[in-house]
Amino acid sequence: MSEAFRGEFNQKVDSKARVSIPAAFRRALQAGDPGCTDGTRPKFVIVYGDDGRRFLECYTMSGIKRIERLVRLLPLGTPKRRYMERNMITMSLIAEVDEEGRIVLPPKAREKIALSVEEMKEGVETTFAGALESFQIWKRSTYEADQVGAAADEPAILAPGQDMLALLPDDPGV
Repeated sequence: MSEAFRGEFNQKVDSKARVSIPAAFRRALQAGDPGCTDGTRPKFVIVYGDDGRRFLECYTMSGIKRIERLVRLLPLGTPKRRYMERNMITMSLIAEVDEEGRIVLPPKAREKIALSVEEMKEGVETTFAGALESFQIWKRSTYEADQVGAAADEPAILAPGQDMLALLPDDPGV
């Protein structure tokens, strides 16, 4: 994929469950949708599976094809394959960006991130968080709480005074 999903953006959800996709993410979605040509709107996949996650994971059409290929490599009927099929394929849906750059969050997606009708009437915010090949949609309050927890876990990952770039593997292309 030529464009990565990066950054974090807070976006209001309206009473009809519509939310604007950040412009930078729309460009990456367009680049990652081979079916998106002049005059058509990009599509992408929203994954709401995996009970351990408190967010929606969103993939370009090209990105989800890669994951589907990897799922197909798992032996049929195995617990791992069934788990991946259920959480990445069954518990997902295709969304299309409208002419105004928005999507409507479907009921299953709203349920996953705990968005209530009352909150949407009040203009609750979501956070779109880039993660290179995918992006996540969180309820903003959940995202902020998760970031506090992630910061508390950092000492176990990164030694005091160590530069975060030390976590990266050596680049085999150098």
